[in-house]
This record gives sequence, C-alpha cells and structure tokens, in this order.
Amino acid sequence: MDRFSELEAFVRVADTGSFTAAADQLELAKSAVSRRIAELEARLGVQLFSRSTRRVRLTDTGQGFYEHATGILADLAEAECRASQQHGELAGRLRLALPHSFGLRHMEPAIEAFCSRHPGVRFDLDFSDRRVDLLQEGIDLAIRIGRLEDSSLIARRLFEARTVVCASPEYLATHGTPARPEELADHAGLVYTNLANPDRWSWWDDAGTRHQVQVPVQLSANSGDFLCAAAAAGRGVTVPPTFIAWEYLRRGELVPLLQDFRWPVSPAYAVYPPTRHLSYRVRAFIDFLAERFAGVPYWDDPRQPLPAATSGDPMPAQA
Repeated sequence: MDRFSELEAFVRVADTGSFTAAADQLELAKSAVSRRIAELEARLGVQLFSRSTRRVRLTDTGQGFYEHATGILADLAEAECRASQQHGELAGRLRLALPHSFGLRHMEPAIEAFCSRHPGVRFDLDFSDRRVDLLQEGIDLAIRIGRLEDSSLIARRLFEARTVVCASPEYLATHGTPARPEELADHAGLVYTNLANPDRWSWWDDAGTRHQVQVPVQLSANSGDFLCAAAAAGRGVTVPPTFIAWEYLRRGELVPLLQDFRWPVSPAYAVYPPTRHLSYRVRAFIDFLAERFAGVPYWDDPRQPLPAATSGDPMPAQA
C-alpha cells in the first residue's frame, strides 16, 4: 500500500471519528480503510487510534502524527494546485452544501457560469436547511446565511440577506394596511417555523433599539416559498428574505410594508473547515461567488429584470 493512501485514510478517520464515514468520503469499503490504518500502525509500530464501540479517537501519538500528516497532504495539494493554476485549468470534485431555497433559486446560474469557465470541475451538491457538519460529511464548502454558531469555521462574507414585511393587495384592501409594527398584532401572521420564536417579529427604531411584536399565527411552515405563496393568495402578512420574495414584489403580487423601520438583516458566508486544505478550485469558486454577489444583490436591485421562470423550495433566514 502506498504511503499517500495510508495518510489520506488516517486523516479522514481522524477528521470524522469514524471508519465508516471515512470510507464513504473516500468511496472505499470500510474494510479497505481499516486495512490501510492497520498497515500504517504496523509500519510505524505505534497505536494511532483508541477504538470504542461509539467513536474512534486519536491517541497522544496519533495527535502528533495527525498534525504532520495534514501538513504533508496540504503541501501536496498545494503543489498540485499550483501546477494546475499555471496551466489555467481547474479539475476535480467540489462538494458544496447549500441552503435549500437560496440554493435552488440562485445557485444554479452561478454554478453553470463557473462550470463554463472550468469544465473540469464536478459539483456534488447537498441542498439542506440543517446544520451540516462539514468535516464529518466531507464537505469542502458551504453557504450559510445568518449568525455563524461554529466559530471554528473560516468564513468569507458574500452578501447581506434582507427581510421584508409584505402582504397581498387583496389582503390589505380587506384588512387594512398597518402604519406601525405594533399594528401587526392585529393581523394574520404567516410565520417561519425554523426560527426560535417564529411568532415574535423584531425590528429596530432610528436609535437602534430593538422591539418585538407578537403576531397571531394564521399559518406556520418551514418553507419561505410556501409562506410567500400563501401571502400572495391573501392569507396574511409574512416576513421572508428578499431573495425569496423579490419576484412576488416585482410582479405586484406582494406589497412591501413598514419600510421606514429596520427589519432583520443576516450576513451570508462561504465557510469551510480550518483543518481542510483549501484547494485552488474551492478558492477560485469562493472568489467567483464574492465577485458575483458583490454590491447590491440582483434580487434587491429593481433595475434587474425578472427571470423567465421561477423556482424554489424551503429556506431559513438562518442556514
């Protein structure tokens, strides 16, 4: 067995804490990964992992070896990246985790444009609103919207995700238009259940003081797309991200409300694990996204035309 394969298997098992997860990431049988680790330990004459029925952990010797092994693999990957960069070609698989609605609505054109420039790159996409463990699942890069709970991740800011309070013209004609946020307590709320307190909507006044209003729940869902469609049908008032609501707003199917008040804004990031060497293709894709979403996002720019067709599914304000 070549030493590179042994090192790669060792690092994947250390990162995931599991022979099974490492085998899945390497697209090998679990027995093959176990054999590589056993051969590595036999050749070194040391035990690198302490094994239990629930998890595999590095020994003290294994921890020291891990630090050197990751450096060796990073140096090799960097050498390969530099060679590829000199010839202007990117190649290989890029595993990307995306928030569901944002990914479906806005990432297909971006990925298509990147692949047109670099046809050798293959994308493996995970659309999910759950909090993906990047190391455990072998993800190279994720797009996350909202506060980053895992401070160990390396993040690059891409854009600001604004929210907008809105309702249909028909609903407002029947129930009236609220003049102040407090008046939302008298309206039918269409609320997003992936938030901690979905029926409590926050806003900030000119002095920067935060306020909340509790809205009566007419309908709750974990899909921003469904809530926008329900609002357009006249069911009530909702407060979705503008990257979901923008097409409804442009067509006049939803009307923005209470625009003199500040409603939640969440930063969007490209994030990756600090222990994962950032390959040139991942670095190039992050730079591409930062350039594509620089300034005012197209969904917040009224000069940008609507797409020919719409699509999308659920997306949280935090993802």
